[in-house]
Amino acid sequence: MKIKDIVRILEAEILCGEKYLEREILDFAACDLLSDILAYSKEDYLLLTGLTSLQVVRTAELTGAIGIVFVRGKLPPQETIGLARSHHIPLLKTDELMFNSCRKIVEELIKEESRWK
Repeated sequence: MKIKDIVRILEAEILCGEKYLEREILDFAACDLLSDILAYSKEDYLLLTGLTSLQVVRTAELTGAIGIVFVRGKLPPQETIGLARSHHIPLLKTDELMFNSCRKIVEELIKEESRWK
């Protein structure tokens, strides 16, 4: 699955990083605690969160995230968007709740898996 697929699945708005939407997502994390995100640390994962501070972008970069989706309609401040842009991390925003976002992604992954069988 690619980041561009998440835009479609979650009806997300692209806040920055349009040229990085072809990146392949290898894993997902959904969290609102920075300490939990720090403990996750995987390569090429997509982070779903309601946190919008600069620290989210720094934490995402440190732990191997290739993109961030802000759930619940949260809009990050311009400083956060600017930092993500400078670190080539695409930011998306969806009005979906965290749970519903995760559910929609899993449903799409199950559909994809069944197509390959």
